[in-house]
Amino acid sequence: MLMSPVEFFRNLPIKECTKCGNHMHEQAESYLIDCDQCLSKKEE
Repeated sequence: MLMSPVEFFRNLPIKECTKCGNHMHEQAESYLIDCDQCLSKKEE
């Protein structure tokens, strides 16, 4: 039996930054792989 889409998205692991490993709070349509802190360091 197929899992409902809602259940699928609830069971996804928390996204982590690829640079520092911090957990990221993201919007549903975000494709970022680095957190805001690492992105701001990149611009400096």
